[in-house]
Amino acid sequence: MHPIPKIALLLLLASCNAGQDKIKNIPRDTIPHPELSVRGNFSDQQLLRTDSARIDSFFQKFPLLGNFRDDVRKFYAYRQNRFAWYDENGLTEQADNLFNHLNNLDKEGIQTAVPYKDSLDKLFNDPLPKEGADPDIEILLTAEYFFYAEKVWQGIPEKESTKLQWYLPRKKLDLPLLIDSLLKDSSASLFANNFSNQQYYQLKMELQKYRHIDSAGLWKPLPANGNIYRKNDSAEIIHEIRNRLFLLGDLTKDSGSNLFDDSLEEAVKSFQYRYGLHPDGIMGPAFFREVNIPLTENIRKLIVNMERTRWVPAFLRNQYLIINIPAFTLYVYDQDTLAFKMNVVVGKDIHKTVVFNGDLKWVVFSPYWNVPASIMKKEILPAIKKDPDYLRKNNMEWNGNMIRQKPGPSNSLGLVKFLFPNSYNIYLHDSPAKSLFDEPSRAFSHGCIRLANPKKLAEFLLRKNPEWNEKKITAAMHRGREQYVTLPNPVPVYIAYLTAWVDNQGKLNFRKDIYNRDQALEEMLIRN
Repeated sequence: MHPIPKIALLLLLASCNAGQDKIKNIPRDTIPHPELSVRGNFSDQQLLRTDSARIDSFFQKFPLLGNFRDDVRKFYAYRQNRFAWYDENGLTEQADNLFNHLNNLDKEGIQTAVPYKDSLDKLFNDPLPKEGADPDIEILLTAEYFFYAEKVWQGIPEKESTKLQWYLPRKKLDLPLLIDSLLKDSSASLFANNFSNQQYYQLKMELQKYRHIDSAGLWKPLPANGNIYRKNDSAEIIHEIRNRLFLLGDLTKDSGSNLFDDSLEEAVKSFQYRYGLHPDGIMGPAFFREVNIPLTENIRKLIVNMERTRWVPAFLRNQYLIINIPAFTLYVYDQDTLAFKMNVVVGKDIHKTVVFNGDLKWVVFSPYWNVPASIMKKEILPAIKKDPDYLRKNNMEWNGNMIRQKPGPSNSLGLVKFLFPNSYNIYLHDSPAKSLFDEPSRAFSHGCIRLANPKKLAEFLLRKNPEWNEKKITAAMHRGREQYVTLPNPVPVYIAYLTAWVDNQGKLNFRKDIYNRDQALEEMLIRN
């Protein structure tokens, strides 16, 4: 599997230096970086103005936009009540731009209807537009701009994403304050693409591609007749598969041939790679199952993950770790470049690994495993009743009123663990059950994250400490005596949940929704 681009999962909004006198106390992830932001180009006219009474009157007529009343008030207060969408010639070009963006919300994966769309249609499609500046139209455009900004740049309310157990800190946008900073530069577009993170726009492009294939009627089920096809096989279905992989971008040219040749084998491997299958280049049951997933299902998955990328904060440090749960993969970044990745085991469905972040502070060699109370009650104590010698056989001992497993190769945490304080009691650790890392689906744990190559991570984290070379790390892992090593600079860890993303090679990846969260989020998007 290719790496998630910086995971693109957690990035790319930074602080805005414009208007620092008003925004200096705002958290850095509330304002976009100046060279990435969606900036002003509102009208700079001085004559046309509104007032608080007019704004209140507007929201009595247009109550569906009432959530933005305070935002609109702040916006005009920053402008000394000057109109933003009219100049001396009437409605500005940016008003048409806003109308166009509202008309194309579906391209952003937004399924919510635009409030008072009929009023906008009448305004922009009337062959005899009303002369003069209409205060209600002015305020309507501002409120609709806030509606657009909330839906496209911010996403559903945080209380909704928390219901889905997404505890990563979300990007927070103070929209009026944001727009106040945008007003400082009237030369740039209101809708510059660089406002959101790169992953969002990559998924948006893939959404358009998949919708085009769907609307063109180019997607038909491939007959899964139970046969397995390998290189040099020849069959009628092979040219259909060839066309399918060409449409998806795994094959650069469709020759129409029925022969399973080298180019098709590489295309099959590419497809398998993108779907988390073993990339052996053989078309078997797993391949046909994935290649026959309805386009509509993957389109929904793209929309859901576009929403998740709306939430992500920025400001990753140069060194950080990212775990994408559905991909069963840890990504290790150094200087914002992927240093390496490794397979991981995550929590099974009844012990879901939580989506959150923390700072890794300690490497613990030869760790004890302090058995959680829930596991002790449900598993260990019943086992002791059946076999009084259970603790000795499993290298365990009582530690006060709790049970712990002694250090050693059979320890459930393996030979090393990595701690980042959190209220979920989740950490990274080694495991004696090495065979699980070769499974295509790796949700087996009680919630913590097992690492396929923990020694490599320990070497990375301690690489600048001359006291901890490879030999000493190996010795500490096998010494059988617990030893804590404090990192001088804590390393951020982000545990995320993406079932679709575009990797560093520009390839769209899909994974199974192992915790069944996509549908719940899709329903929230429709409601909101």
